[in-house]
Amino acid sequence: MKSLIRSASVAATALLLGLSATAIARADDKPTLAFVVNGASDFWKAAEAGVKKAQGELPGYTLELKYPEQSSVAIQQRLMDDLVTAGVKGIMVSAVDPKTSTDGLNKIASETALFTTDSDAPQTKRVAYIGSSNVDAGKQAAEIAKKAMPNGGKCLGFVGLLGADNAKERIQGMKDGLAGTKIELVDVRGDDIDQARAKKNVEDALVASPDVTCMVGFYSYNTPRIYEALRDAGKLGSITVVGFDDDPITLGGVKEGTIAATVVQQPFEWAYQGMKLMAAYLKGDKSGIPAGNLIIIPTKIIGKDDVDAYAANLKAMAGK
Repeated sequence: MKSLIRSASVAATALLLGLSATAIARADDKPTLAFVVNGASDFWKAAEAGVKKAQGELPGYTLELKYPEQSSVAIQQRLMDDLVTAGVKGIMVSAVDPKTSTDGLNKIASETALFTTDSDAPQTKRVAYIGSSNVDAGKQAAEIAKKAMPNGGKCLGFVGLLGADNAKERIQGMKDGLAGTKIELVDVRGDDIDQARAKKNVEDALVASPDVTCMVGFYSYNTPRIYEALRDAGKLGSITVVGFDDDPITLGGVKEGTIAATVVQQPFEWAYQGMKLMAAYLKGDKSGIPAGNLIIIPTKIIGKDDVDAYAANLKAMAGK
């Protein structure tokens, strides 16, 4: 009996010591900051490089970039909930659909420092947004179209998430920029970040809308899918293409002249500056948060003559 009591005592002591060691280990863990994207896309490779650079300057933190399994509000919310449960101290998110996820985003904001990027959720309790002015980016797309089609034309747009703020703002910005011209953005087709569906949308449009003279790829992968569909149909060069972002296929098309130009963002800077901003905020330094809670990283137009220098800069940022 004494032996059993002694064994139980030893086991209890060992358990307590184990729990104590675990508590100490957790106390010694570096705080984690996470960058949560809206879906799988090569567009976010530059953000990965930005997180990596920030990690080198923030040795006291663990920085992570997370992809949801699928581009859906529910799956993205579950990912953020899991991060909060794991003790993440700050999350920067490109919300899949801010308008329908206000409650979920506010829940995250009540449990950790929440920042937004790429697609803002201004109606939530997020600390700040860091990213592009999507309205301005849309207006730049209109400038590309006006230069490429001085006699007017009929444009059809393609985008991943029709409900996302970044999509709505780019579309509205382009429409505003085309106001008073003979160019019209007649419709925009969504694909829910399904690459096969994105190409199929273009293929279907070529059959159903033969009068379309211009196509606009509002998300990073939409322009490459437009390029591929036009190439396969033998129509490259006969339809004006306005691009967004810097997929290699897009840049190649701009350089060869089959894509008029592309509006590029700076996801590297979103991630790099965003991680540093969150780290400072968590330390109590709120000086980096402007009065309007918006930090705009400018977009710019890349035309044929700009491609080589721009591509070289991308490689340099990625450390290649």
